[in-house]
Amino acid sequence: MTYIDRRQLLKDVSMGFGMLAFSSLATRTSLAQPTTHFPARAKHVILCFMDGGPSHVDTFDPKPELTKQEGKAIGNENVSVLSQSAASRVWLGERWKFRSRGNSGLPVSDLLPHIASMADDLCVVRSLVGKQPLHGQQALLMHTGRETGRAPSWGSWVSYGLGSENENLPSYVLLNNDWIPNGGYENFGSAFLPANHAATMLRAKGTPVDNIVGSDPPAIQEQKLALLKDQDLRFSSQTSQETVIEAAIKNYEKAFSMQASIPGLADLSDEPEYIHRLYGTNSNNEFQKYYAMQCLRARRLVERGVRFIEITCPLTHVNNSPWDQHGNLVKHHNENALITDQSVAALIKDLKQRGLLDETIVIWAGEMGRTPHTPKITETVGRDHHVNGYSIFLAGGGFKGGSAYGSTDEFGNSVAENPLLIQDIHATVFHQLGLDHERLTYRFGGRDVSLTDVHGHIVTDLLS
Repeated sequence: MTYIDRRQLLKDVSMGFGMLAFSSLATRTSLAQPTTHFPARAKHVILCFMDGGPSHVDTFDPKPELTKQEGKAIGNENVSVLSQSAASRVWLGERWKFRSRGNSGLPVSDLLPHIASMADDLCVVRSLVGKQPLHGQQALLMHTGRETGRAPSWGSWVSYGLGSENENLPSYVLLNNDWIPNGGYENFGSAFLPANHAATMLRAKGTPVDNIVGSDPPAIQEQKLALLKDQDLRFSSQTSQETVIEAAIKNYEKAFSMQASIPGLADLSDEPEYIHRLYGTNSNNEFQKYYAMQCLRARRLVERGVRFIEITCPLTHVNNSPWDQHGNLVKHHNENALITDQSVAALIKDLKQRGLLDETIVIWAGEMGRTPHTPKITETVGRDHHVNGYSIFLAGGGFKGGSAYGSTDEFGNSVAENPLLIQDIHATVFHQLGLDHERLTYRFGGRDVSLTDVHGHIVTDLLS
C-alpha cells in the first residue's frame, strides 16, 4: 500500500490546511507507535492541580508536636525566606485529625476522607522544596520547570515525547473549571515546542470546546476550504518555517477530527448511574458536580489514549486562588475538599477497577504548602505561603502505594530528610513513561533545552 506524505503534498501541490485534513484522515490507517528511551511502565498522566497550596500539615504530614506547641512564638531559628514568617508568629496546630488508613497505615487527615480510603494506592512525598513563596512563580515552576515561565509545560513535553494514541483527540488536554491558575496560560502552553503540543482546553460548563460543531452547509464549507487553499499557497511560497507549517497543519487536522470525537467524549449520559454516584456528578453542589464531571471525563480521555490530562479546581470565593487560605482556613479547606475529595478518589478507584491504574499516573499536587504558624490565632485563622517543605501524592503507574517518602521537622516547618525538587518528580514521572528527562530535548536558543534543565534525578525509592 502506498501512503501519501502530507508534508511533501503541501509543498508539491499546495493543498490547503482544511483539504489536507480531509485527505490525511482518508488515507491514514494507523498511528505510529512512539519510540521511548526504554520500556515504559505507564502511558498516561492525570494531574489534579490543587491551585493555591493545600496545607501539608492538615492533609498528609501529621505533626502532633505542632498541636502541643500551639500559640507559642516560633522564634528566630524557625524564620525562613521560603515561607511568610517572622519570629513573633505563633505555631498553629492541626485543624483535622489524622488517622492511620488502609493496610499500610498511611496517615491521612479527616479533611480528605474519600482519598484516605485509597491510602494503599497513594505514594505521598512529604519533602518537596520550592523556590519562592509566590503563587505565579511556583505554579510556573511546577508546570514548566522554571519559575519565570517562557518554557513548554509538563504536558507539552509529554505530548512531544510520546505523541498521541488517538488521531481524533489532542495528546494534552486541560479540563478547566472556570478558573485559570496564577501564572496564566503559560502553565499549559507549548512555548517554543510546536504549537500542536499545547493543551486543548475542555470547559466544565456549557460548550466544552468552541466552534466544535460545523455550522455551515457543504457548499459554504467548500468555499472556505478553497480560500484556505489560496492563502496556504501564498504563505507556503513565502516562508521556510516548515516546523511552524507542520504544527498548523496538525492543529487543523486535529480540529477537524475533534468535531466527531469531542461531543461524544464530553457527553456523560452513557455512563451508568453507579458511576455518577461514585464521582458525585449528581451532587447538589454545583462546584462539586462540575469538578466530578471533569474527573469522569479524565477517565474517558485515558480510555481513548490521551497522554496528559490536567484538572484544575474552581475558585468558589473572593481569593487569590482556590486553596490559598490566609484566613478562614477551616471553612474554605473544607469547601475545597468537599468539591474535590470524592471525585479524585473515585477517579483512582475507577481506573483501578478497569485495569487502567497500572498504566496511568495520577498526581495530586498544589504548587506549595502552607505555614505551620500564623500571625495570631483567631476564629478565622489561616496559614500563609510555604515552600520550605510540602506534600503531594502520586498513585498508579508503578509508584509505591501506601508509602510516604521524605519528612519535615517536628513542626512541618522545613524538610528534615530527603528534600526533593519538582524537577525530581518530573524526572521520575518521565522515567515511568519510558522517557529520559536528560535526553528529551528540543533545540532552542542555540542549545538543547529540556523540562528539567540542569536539575532532576529519578527517585527510585518512590517506585514499586
